Amino acid sequence: MATPAQWLEGARPRTLPTAISPVLVGTGAAIGAGVVAPGRALLALVVAVSLVIAVNFANDYSDGIRGTDDDRVGPLRLVGSRAAAPAQVKRAAFIGFGVAAVAGLALVTLSGQWWLIAVGAVCIAGAWFYTGGKRPYGYAGLGEVAVFVFFGPVAVLGTVVTQSGAPSPIAIVATVGVGLLTCAVLVANNLRDIPTDAMTGKRTLAVALGDADTRKLYAGLMLVPFVLTIGAGTRSWPLLLALLAAPVAIAPVRRVLRGADGRKLIKVLQETSLALLTWSFLTAVGLALSGWF
Repeated sequence: MATPAQWLEGARPRTLPTAISPVLVGTGAAIGAGVVAPGRALLALVVAVSLVIAVNFANDYSDGIRGTDDDRVGPLRLVGSRAAAPAQVKRAAFIGFGVAAVAGLALVTLSGQWWLIAVGAVCIAGAWFYTGGKRPYGYAGLGEVAVFVFFGPVAVLGTVVTQSGAPSPIAIVATVGVGLLTCAVLVANNLRDIPTDAMTGKRTLAVALGDADTRKLYAGLMLVPFVLTIGAGTRSWPLLLALLAAPVAIAPVRRVLRGADGRKLIKVLQETSLALLTWSFLTAVGLALSGWF
């Protein structure tokens, strides 16, 4: 029987920047468009956080019953460590999906954007089949594509549309930055797990590319958002505030390029999440101020 502390660790709260960041950027874009809607922003945050927690439990369950997590470096896996029964972890995942669905329906009702119900259904299906089902796409090297789409354009633009309507061009550019930095979090995680994933048949993009090329990919994913910031800053200078996040991003890139592996990559994961959150917060401030300059 897992303890409350183990359930909390199994929910992987350190991954929550991936949920918070797109909502921050989307809300900043809405404010820049002249709309302040704290209630809708809060609902969007509940949707995002619930989905991330749900997908963490779903991955724990699906990887655990396959044996992928039997010998793993990193945070506690409830099923893999035998701390909780698979059925309990699966139930926790579906409770998270349920909370996200209810909050999403409330958000859609308030905004009148009924077509987003279909988008929400696709998001939940994407979260489950990442490692679940007979042919999980996360085992076929497609995890980064899904993370980019769902945590970048879908999450950011969904937040914008439900608050202020059609997004601006610079808001669309910002979605790319959020998506790429979130991909960097996943790539750092999968870089750490290359040895165990390869042994258990989980063919992530990192396994397919190999250690050296995965490190280059990580560095590129961390760099491009700052290049986009410079480009967007030529249209609206407040967006250049996001460059202040560069020092936060430099440390994990150095660690990865210098060969950090195993448990050393846990710190890289934490630093990458912090870089994502910092860049997103500063971009959100820049987007909010862009309506004034």
